[in-house]
Amino acid sequence: MSGMDRDWGVKSGGGGVASDIQAKVDRRERLRQLALQTVDLMKDPYFMKNHLGSYECKLCLTLHNNEGNYLAHTQGKRHQQNLARRAAKEALNNPTLPQANSRTVKARKTVKIGRPGYRVTKQLDPETQQRSLLFEVDYPEIEESLQPRHRFMSAFEQRVEPPDKEWQYLLVAAEPYETVAFKIPNTEIDKAHGKFHSAWNDETKTFTVQLYFKAGGGGPARPSADAAAAAAPSAADGALLSGHPGLG
Repeated sequence: MSGMDRDWGVKSGGGGVASDIQAKVDRRERLRQLALQTVDLMKDPYFMKNHLGSYECKLCLTLHNNEGNYLAHTQGKRHQQNLARRAAKEALNNPTLPQANSRTVKARKTVKIGRPGYRVTKQLDPETQQRSLLFEVDYPEIEESLQPRHRFMSAFEQRVEPPDKEWQYLLVAAEPYETVAFKIPNTEIDKAHGKFHSAWNDETKTFTVQLYFKAGGGGPARPSADAAAAAAPSAADGALLSGHPGLG
């Protein structure tokens, strides 16, 4: 074969210069093969195989003979435009509300050294006939610069005992001691001046809480019988919400 019969710029026996169309076809095929290896079509919400064995795009309402053809469609202009329209429509129908600045507080990991000592005193005001309870909790090994904290808890918040609406709990906490819960009658507590107070004595390391029940509050006739039965934490009560982050 003479040199006049060859395409210029091509060696004898070559296949000729690939056209731009053929190069694009080859590139699309390589991308399709790569996508088949990396993309999980089962996670595509718009991919569906019909009863005829072909594949459908539920977003664009198109039919495809095989998975590779569907993947090529997803990379095309029509599918991408429909995805953008769907995203814009969802954003319009579901506007993003401003999120509250919620900072997560990590719970402190402190090795507990056991329950503190305590004393409970039952009292009766001779003038008002109000029952009262005085709690004294000792924290000789409390962490420096810390003060005990307390709060009330309903019987339905705790998960140690079956809920009983006749009772509530007074929780007292201080690191590194376990949180103690005193079980008291669910009678309204008098929060008037001089009727409810708490104090921390830094010298004796004693935390005191005194409370008065309102007269005729509808609670039990006796504040849980004895002081020990009324307020002393049992083995279950002492572990009640130990280290609960919402104390105080």
